[in-house]
Amino acid sequence: MNIFIHEIKANFKSLVIWSAIIGLLILIAVSKFSAFAGDPETLKILDTMPKPLLDAFNMQAFNLTTVSGFYGLMFVYFTIMGAIAAAMWGSGIISKEERDKTVEFSLVLPVSRNRVVTAKALAALVNCIAMVLITWGISIVAVQSYAPDGKFYSFLVMEMIAMFIIEMIFLAVGLLLGCAMKQFKRSGSLAVAIILVTYFMYVLIGMENDFDFLKYFTPFKYFDAVALFNTGRMEPLYLALSAVIVVGCVAGAYWTYNRRDLYI
Repeated sequence: MNIFIHEIKANFKSLVIWSAIIGLLILIAVSKFSAFAGDPETLKILDTMPKPLLDAFNMQAFNLTTVSGFYGLMFVYFTIMGAIAAAMWGSGIISKEERDKTVEFSLVLPVSRNRVVTAKALAALVNCIAMVLITWGISIVAVQSYAPDGKFYSFLVMEMIAMFIIEMIFLAVGLLLGCAMKQFKRSGSLAVAIILVTYFMYVLIGMENDFDFLKYFTPFKYFDAVALFNTGRMEPLYLALSAVIVVGCVAGAYWTYNRRDLYI
């Protein structure tokens, strides 16, 4: 419990910074929406853009003059921020002990390595939950002037659940990298690289149908905003894939951390 509380306090500043970043992103997005709100004429600007580019970023899949449509377009960017934060928390919360030369102190405590990983992982999980709730709350407040309807709130709930699951995937990936990599300084950068690669896959799928097979390798496609908006549900296959990734990465984190030599 002491380790958990210590990590919550130690990562509070990071949570505030990431929450401020995503809050600013939401406010910028909502201010941009004011140019489209209720004015179909502004959509003519999209006619000047290449169709593959429009398809890649779902710019024709939503009605951008409605707050639900605009939020559907922006969802992937909110999720990327959440994914990067989760991956950095997952990797850094473990590797920082070796980076800061404090791992020796942790090892002399009357706790097992498993308990250390569990306490740190739970602290990172709390941060992820807090970030989703903050994103949700800021979103609701930011769009009030546009009088959103019930469909928007239902869609927002789906988006926040999807964002949380994606955060869990990359938190688990970051945790595995932090526990497994001997070059602990590179775990965070590798985690971010994985996020960017999977996002690039997401963009490729939107641009060209020949890359559709990549949808199984990018969590951003598991919870595509267009599908969430049109169907109002999540695909069981992708939920199962998400669970397999999270469980597999967490199990791998415990296994590798218990078996590798730590840098003291």
